[in-house]
Amino acid sequence: MRDTTTDADRSHGPVGVFLRGMAMGAADIVPGVSGGTIAFITGIYFRLLEAISAAPAAVFRHLAKGQVRRFWQAVDGPFLLTLLVGIITSIATLASLITWLLSEHTILIWSFFFGLILASVWHVSLQVRRFSPVLLLPLLAGIVIAWFLTTLPASEVAPSGVAFLGAGALAICAMILPGVSGSFLLLIIGMYSPVLAAVKSFDVVSLGLFLAGCVLGLLSAAKVITLAFRHFHDMVLVLLTGFMIGALSKVWPWQETLSWRTNSAGDQVPLSQTPVMPAAWENLYHQEPLVVPAILMALLGLALVLILESMARKPVNNA
Repeated sequence: MRDTTTDADRSHGPVGVFLRGMAMGAADIVPGVSGGTIAFITGIYFRLLEAISAAPAAVFRHLAKGQVRRFWQAVDGPFLLTLLVGIITSIATLASLITWLLSEHTILIWSFFFGLILASVWHVSLQVRRFSPVLLLPLLAGIVIAWFLTTLPASEVAPSGVAFLGAGALAICAMILPGVSGSFLLLIIGMYSPVLAAVKSFDVVSLGLFLAGCVLGLLSAAKVITLAFRHFHDMVLVLLTGFMIGALSKVWPWQETLSWRTNSAGDQVPLSQTPVMPAAWENLYHQEPLVVPAILMALLGLALVLILESMARKPVNNA
């Protein structure tokens, strides 16, 4: 994919790639935040797509013939491995912390993610090469689709082996798209809690099935996404920008819970929510809406995007 991968994409050292993987893993834990967005704004997105897209052909051309080193080079193995280690490290170490923060400091954490996604909308839209009125159609389509997905109530399915396999394939396809949250799709189909519980308890069998689904999903989706960017670059970016705009309602800090459900652990969790203004939220729940701290956290999210952009422009050099 030489027309989209830049020199900067290939100049990141292993420490820089690992840190980007950590950021992607942290984002993928949170429903409504996309690891693909993090990859995009840190300058490794197209390199990631290219590496994944090369894997199927490299298996037959090199790996099947015992040419392990050539296969490793063809799929940009050091980059993929370092990124994967960063993602797994982040998920394994931060899953419990982020779950606790979302429970105990809901408004502040969602404010941070709101600012992060808002800044990402601005960043991704700047990558459009040539604006034209026709691009309003995919923009509106992205907004409507994402908004519709955020209105779907969360469900719960039996966490069987097949469910973990399918959840992995579905989630990874969303995770590699900027603006589409794989963890949010897991929440909708009722597999978010089982997957997070498997991570916390290190359930090797369930995690293995989930990762197998991720591999299958990656190999089938990456090539399609790569071709879409190659032939419809601006249209795809505008569509993804629409996805992020439409998803903002999901990460709005002040939500009114319309209905509840009991999860697999026996806890009462929101089933359906709708965004409300801080004053309305205060009247509903008789709690301080924390408007000023929320604004500061949103600004922190905006600042983080600027830092990530700076990382993309000035890659980490390693000895």
